[in-house]
Amino acid sequence: MEQKNAMNTSPRPGAPAAPNAQASSSSGASMFSVIAIVAAFVVSYIVFKFVLGDGSHFQGGVNTNQPIPGDMLGTVYSGGNIVPILLTLFVCVLVFSIERMLTISKAKGSGSIESFVRTVRQKLNSNDINGALAVCDKQKGSVANVVKAGLLKYNDMSRENTMATDQKVLAIQKEIEETTALELPMLEKNLVIISTIASVATLVGLLGTVFGMISAFSALAQAGTPDAVKLAAGISEALINTAFGIGTSALAIIAYNYFTSKIDELTYSIDETGFSIIQTFAGQHGSKATV
Repeated sequence: MEQKNAMNTSPRPGAPAAPNAQASSSSGASMFSVIAIVAAFVVSYIVFKFVLGDGSHFQGGVNTNQPIPGDMLGTVYSGGNIVPILLTLFVCVLVFSIERMLTISKAKGSGSIESFVRTVRQKLNSNDINGALAVCDKQKGSVANVVKAGLLKYNDMSRENTMATDQKVLAIQKEIEETTALELPMLEKNLVIISTIASVATLVGLLGTVFGMISAFSALAQAGTPDAVKLAAGISEALINTAFGIGTSALAIIAYNYFTSKIDELTYSIDETGFSIIQTFAGQHGSKATV
């Protein structure tokens, strides 16, 4: 159990593996995030202005009038200038969810990660290192690359005669950790954006509702005579922002929790397989691994 806890292969700040490559990859991912957010805002504004704000959704064909009863597009447009921001947040959740799904799928490889780990462990138990390497080549993906690096180091240490077993075990562990830092540094990238949207979307929706309520009561005060119908319509339009914000926030929370669980599965699979590699090496070379 001590060794398994020590086999924490989650990427760490200051990991010694390929800092230049990691910096370049991080810079590229950050640029993608900026471009995606800007593009989402542009698309959202176009949809707000030319789709939701189309005159066909409003009485008299003018979007400054009341929306046609039952027309949700016109009603959403009446939510005001907060709507494009809420649309941007919604589009960002979709874009970054798709991006995370593709990234995690690539890291997982071509087959079931559970089946891959099980097969590698079976090969290790039978001391078939070449067979385990063949399984990694078939699986592909970042997880398989990390395991393959550990197996190759296993072979190197098996031929090494000048080092003690404990030193060899540490060398294998270090190889797995360094390859993990190289292969899986981006798994949690952009999840912070999704988690931020999960918190912010509801607040933005409430802000839009507050603005809508201010406008509704201000118009009512200027009219001089209470008009329950207009007041109810104004409140209804204002609440559209809250509904939109809550829906976007809920979607972001679901996406964040889903991807976090998938990342945990991948890192646990690396931990489990790495532990098996070290235990097998220590057993074959007559020493118990203490890491």
